[in-house]
Amino acid sequence: MKKRVLYIVLLWLFADAYFFNAVTTLTANPIWHWVYWSADILIATGVITIIFGRRGSEPPRAISWLMGLMLLSAVPKILGMPVLLIEDITRLFRGFPPRSVWVSELALVVAAIPFFGLLFGLTRGRHHYQIHKHTLYFPDLPEAFDGFTLTQLSDIHAGSFSDAKGVNKGIDMVNAQNSDLILFTGDMVNNKASEMTPWINDFARLQAPYGKYSVLGNHDYGDYVKWESEAVKDANLVSLKGVHKQIGFRLLLDEAVEIEKDGQTITLIGVENWGKGGFHKYGDLEKAVAKVDDSQVKILMSHDPSHWEAKTLNHLKHIHLTLSGHTHGMQFGIELFGFKWSPVKYVYKQWAGLYKQKDRYLYVNRGFGFIGLKGRVGIWPEITVLTLKKG
Repeated sequence: MKKRVLYIVLLWLFADAYFFNAVTTLTANPIWHWVYWSADILIATGVITIIFGRRGSEPPRAISWLMGLMLLSAVPKILGMPVLLIEDITRLFRGFPPRSVWVSELALVVAAIPFFGLLFGLTRGRHHYQIHKHTLYFPDLPEAFDGFTLTQLSDIHAGSFSDAKGVNKGIDMVNAQNSDLILFTGDMVNNKASEMTPWINDFARLQAPYGKYSVLGNHDYGDYVKWESEAVKDANLVSLKGVHKQIGFRLLLDEAVEIEKDGQTITLIGVENWGKGGFHKYGDLEKAVAKVDDSQVKILMSHDPSHWEAKTLNHLKHIHLTLSGHTHGMQFGIELFGFKWSPVKYVYKQWAGLYKQKDRYLYVNRGFGFIGLKGRVGIWPEITVLTLKKG
């Protein structure tokens, strides 16, 4: 982790040095040169000091702000660098004449576009909720559930919230969908159950006529902080399970329940967190589906989308739809005109939106909250609305 941060800082400072050519071409004023370098050196020093000097297991809040400032500085320069690089290639064959002023101006304009996009994301993006609607067709869906709607939330991360107005804006948007069922796919907190205490009454306002159900995510177990003892850690998890109940969610722990409408049923399954790599594999899908009739339409809530290809997709019992979260879309990327990209795609094959294989669906929610980076850039917080149709 520390090595990766150091490499990122070094890459950023290299981009700083190269982009500085555009600044010196446009102005010889030493004050602007001093401003350019002093801000970035202060940010880089702060990041390195916190990462390499901190003693606790929980990262301080300052690192979130410094990460945001680092992105705000680095990304525009990296994206503006190709303009300077193209000119340098031509200068190589022209005997290295002085850099053109208009090219440096163009590089600044190109850098300004992502700068203001990042600025919006870091200041307003954390509550820039987007509603994603999809209609899913199932030939064996009971007639009573034709048109049945689900609203999925994921990754609340209450420990990161500070703006009650912003949070309640999202909650109001959820209720405005008037969905039949609300499903929450894990990571209610960053680490501790107490993080949710100020927000219990707000999230208790969520309403759905056929109920509210939830599962746990990797952050809910308290695995990322040091505890006085295992007993204290266990007590925290018990307390968090109680918070789900206070909010009105029925927490599913490797179990299944039937949702009934007009005498017909579909099955909702919830497993504990099951993640790839270094993430804990608490969930037990076999236990959860042991008593489920295979003729039922089945919807699975499983926090980590890697569970889908690893266990769910080829399971003997046909699981029609899996709902996941976890990735947040890395809270950074591009989604425009059907194009979708984020660095997290190189870690998770399924990282945001709807996927389908073998007549089985996976939906990966981009997350309601945020963690680490205090904002979202391009990958906005999500409220998912899925309509089930027979066909």
